[in-house]
Amino acid sequence: MKKNNNNTYYLNRHSCFLLQYHLVLVTKYQKPVITNDLEKFLINYTNTYFNERDFHLIEINTNVDHVHILFECGTNVNLSQFINAFKSAFKSASSRNIRKNFQQQLNEYYWKPYFWSHSYFICTVSERNTKIVEEYIKNQKVE
Repeated sequence: MKKNNNNTYYLNRHSCFLLQYHLVLVTKYQKPVITNDLEKFLINYTNTYFNERDFHLIEINTNVDHVHILFECGTNVNLSQFINAFKSAFKSASSRNIRKNFQQQLNEYYWKPYFWSHSYFICTVSERNTKIVEEYIKNQKVE
């Protein structure tokens, strides 16, 4: 995606747009397992996933039981398909890696190969409140 000259909106051949979303994924049973190296792994995994799809990741942060992601994407994205694909890829691929690399940390809470809840939250973000949502995500650990 390419932004126009004033760096506010994206341009493609037939449209000018700004599509921003706030996504929240929650750990299974809301267990407090996202800490230290596991947190770094999740953030790196998400950065890679979004970069490969040419989405702009504005902000990402975690709390011990959930991940907040603020991102922009293009007009050709079917949001429901993307969310389902992202949840599937993020949950299955990262779950396998997480369980392999952080098994001791997770064994306290999970007796089956689960990590993510099936539930998620997503909403649109307007250009007027992007900074507010961004600050909210940055301050996740300051509660």
